[in-house]
Amino acid sequence: MGGPVLVVNAGSTSLKLTAVAADEESSPVASLAQAPPVVAVGHRVVHGGERLQDPTVIDPAVIEELERLIELAPLHNAPAVAAIGTAQRALPDVPHVAVFDTAFHRTLPEVARTYLLPARFRERGIRRFGFHGLSVEWAAGRVRAPRLVVCHLGGGSSVTAVLDGHSVDTTMGFTPLEGVPGATRPGPVDPGSLLYLLREGVSAADLDRALEHESGLTGLAGSGDVAALERDPSPQAALALDVYAYRVAQAVAAMATALGGLDALAFTGGVGEHSSRVRAAICRRLAFLGVAVDESANEQAAGEAAVSSKESSVLVQVVPAREDVVIARAVRTLLAVDSLR
Repeated sequence: MGGPVLVVNAGSTSLKLTAVAADEESSPVASLAQAPPVVAVGHRVVHGGERLQDPTVIDPAVIEELERLIELAPLHNAPAVAAIGTAQRALPDVPHVAVFDTAFHRTLPEVARTYLLPARFRERGIRRFGFHGLSVEWAAGRVRAPRLVVCHLGGGSSVTAVLDGHSVDTTMGFTPLEGVPGATRPGPVDPGSLLYLLREGVSAADLDRALEHESGLTGLAGSGDVAALERDPSPQAALALDVYAYRVAQAVAAMATALGGLDALAFTGGVGEHSSRVRAAICRRLAFLGVAVDESANEQAAGEAAVSSKESSVLVQVVPAREDVVIARAVRTLLAVDSLR
């Protein structure tokens, strides 16, 4: 297992390929055809459902289960399944391993994962799963604090409470639609309003498309690109960013409740890493929890950086996402164990 692991991260809008060496140095790979010799391929899969949680060598039965789960995370599981097939054809002689975003949240306590629904629905597997687990796991390893909240802010966004390294609550639920707003997802919406739209003649397909692709920042301001909205002087852009920061701050406060307090706040994901404006807006709303940022440090943050002020009782840290390293570690651990059996 001394050679590199090729990590395939198929997102809703992109396909990222990375070769992660044994020393965890990573380098981008332009295409599968240009991949270096590797010992294995690790695939990020967003939703593993009830059955798939541990890193799993991919075989036809696993593919069949992943195809069944596509409807629960269509923006991600469908591209992941397609990427797995393409990668297996390109690199047929090495093991391919699925690593799941939901796995980190297996430690959610019953009080956090249970929806107050009739038993006949809960018995069909309706519960909170949580997502962005690979990103949260990396951030939790970089920011060692007993009571940590991780804000993964990007095209999709979530907020997670991490107690002593374990997920105890998170904003995304049965699907990635629940929780805080994202580029195209709406965040909190009264389910009664969705039932109203269905009764008024909106089709399930139209509603699904709107919730997955046309809501969130895009629905309010016409774009899900935070950098573009920050340059946009229109009232709609300003409102979209304000609502976004407001909802994320609310979620952080809720996660602090789950933790019984707050020692550290980590920002990761494309927006969390690169938007000093969003970070500052969120932290201003959390001043009552003792959160304060250093304006200069926040503006100049590049890479991993602490941006909290001296007066802040909460460490505020920017953490570049390294899901590829978490996936490669999981692949190496699984295959090393398998080789000993």
